[in-house]
Amino acid sequence: MAGRKAVPEVIWNRPERTGRGPRPAYTRVDIAAAAVRIADAQGLDAVSMRHVAAELGCGTMSLYNYVPRKEDLHELMIDAIGAEHDFKGPSGDWRADMLRNAHESRVLMHRHPWVPRLMSGVYGFGPNTLRYLEHCMACLEPLDLPYGTKMEMVALLNGVVTMYTANELATAERTRSMPWSEEEENAVRIAYLGSQVATGEYPRLAAAFMEDSGPIDLEAVFDRALGRVLDAFDLKR
Repeated sequence: MAGRKAVPEVIWNRPERTGRGPRPAYTRVDIAAAAVRIADAQGLDAVSMRHVAAELGCGTMSLYNYVPRKEDLHELMIDAIGAEHDFKGPSGDWRADMLRNAHESRVLMHRHPWVPRLMSGVYGFGPNTLRYLEHCMACLEPLDLPYGTKMEMVALLNGVVTMYTANELATAERTRSMPWSEEEENAVRIAYLGSQVATGEYPRLAAAFMEDSGPIDLEAVFDRALGRVLDAFDLKR
């Protein structure tokens, strides 16, 4: 209706399909799955209402009866991915459980490389997302901290995982697009850094490079980052 003020709305409060007519031909699960397939195959930028409608075999305008905005489509996609988490019961060792959750999230993001771009607290209301948060709270039950503090831990841990994985994905994408090998580029960059450190203008960096014992173990770096987040909340440390 012309002139009607736009108001915020949560997709989960809407019925599966608005308007009159026959029983809906598609569910939100169908629509999210189609969008995820497109994003996995072609990247997030390829996901559009038109493209999703074509994947489902329906008209673009009819899709708006189910999903009114592209942002809502993104929220459905994030929630669909949330269903891939393993919600097995807590072991009683909260640190081990949270580390397992973090590693699982990293694997999930590598499986769906577009996910880090959509990670936001705004998309935190879907049933699978809420289920994951409830699972994390169950894992943290042995930890004697307020629930608000536990939520902060989950948010920080997810932030580390998202940032680390996003960097891995961006590096891999750049490597694929280069006209030379990763080894060739690294050799050139290492030679450049060596020449700069040799000027004597960066004594602390020179000392840091002298300490280096070899190639960086990225898996160990990831585990240390996770451990440091958990250490900040561990009352026994």
